[in-house]
Amino acid sequence: MAPAAAPLPVVISTQAEAAALPAHLAPLADRARDYVEAASSANTRRAYASDWKHFSAWCRRQNLEPLHVDPQLVGLYITACASGAATPDRVPSSVGTIERRLSALSWNFAQRGQPLDRKDRHIATVLAGIRNTHGRPPLQKEAVLPEDLIAMLETLDRGTLRGLRDRAMLLLGFAGGLRRSEIVALDAGRDQTEDGRGWVEILDKGMLVTLRGKNGWREVEIGRGSSDSTCPVVALQTWLKLAKIGHGPLFRRVTGQGKEVGPDRLTDQQVARLVKRAALAAGVRADLTEGEREMKFAGHSLRAGLASSAEVDERYVQKQLGHASAEMTRRYQRRRDRFRVNLTKAAGL
Repeated sequence: MAPAAAPLPVVISTQAEAAALPAHLAPLADRARDYVEAASSANTRRAYASDWKHFSAWCRRQNLEPLHVDPQLVGLYITACASGAATPDRVPSSVGTIERRLSALSWNFAQRGQPLDRKDRHIATVLAGIRNTHGRPPLQKEAVLPEDLIAMLETLDRGTLRGLRDRAMLLLGFAGGLRRSEIVALDAGRDQTEDGRGWVEILDKGMLVTLRGKNGWREVEIGRGSSDSTCPVVALQTWLKLAKIGHGPLFRRVTGQGKEVGPDRLTDQQVARLVKRAALAAGVRADLTEGEREMKFAGHSLRAGLASSAEVDERYVQKQLGHASAEMTRRYQRRRDRFRVNLTKAAGL
């Protein structure tokens, strides 16, 4: 009896693995790699690649082999990260960065068929100590409130396509409570591009945004504003009409001194830069230094702004932002009424 053939790996992640397959399965191997990439966002893949490079560089400096999974070695690595010994510049990593690097190592080892047990005492106990010693409250981005957003819109040039595009992005991101990656991933219609992650549909009373976020597909309703000057639907319609976009990516690069629209989709980093640039130009948080202000604003400022200023029942804000819990939504609320429910008085004191 002929020996049973070895099972094919679920993920063909290396050239050596691909070469070991029969030639007629090569197209499937290529497709499998495409699906592996689609399993995580481009930002996540970039971060994981950077973190693996960081780990490998540290191992080389210690004359160690990074390709064999060793919980004790990983425990020493995160200790070096926390103490500043993982890089030549001796800068300690934050707890959040260390946790992300652990996730990156777990993912990379898994792709090599060597699962990393993060519950191993060499990792779990060290990480618990790092959290207790170096844990800090999260640094939150400044919320862009409605009055801030209006001032930011006034800094944009309405006479150029770039200005109209940026106006539509800011209003859509704020009113929809969208992540920066969700804003740029939208298409003008359903199933129009391979890299699209959603589309818009303009209706009489507003706009319906269907998108694929971190937790699957969801719909976001964006109503029309009380004024055309601050209405996200009007801003988007104006941009689409003058940019002559009826198919493909919603927000694209503009060239030729802001007058020509190209075919390429914007990146999420460009949304963050837009928020930062417009906030600085509008003088938002002028009480801070310019350096402090640059650190305060990013793409999440739009989501935090909606969560902080929409005076409706919290569950509606939670639904709009796509959060699984009300506690996550509250993290975005920068100026909510924290003492609306007074349990001290309710208890009779």
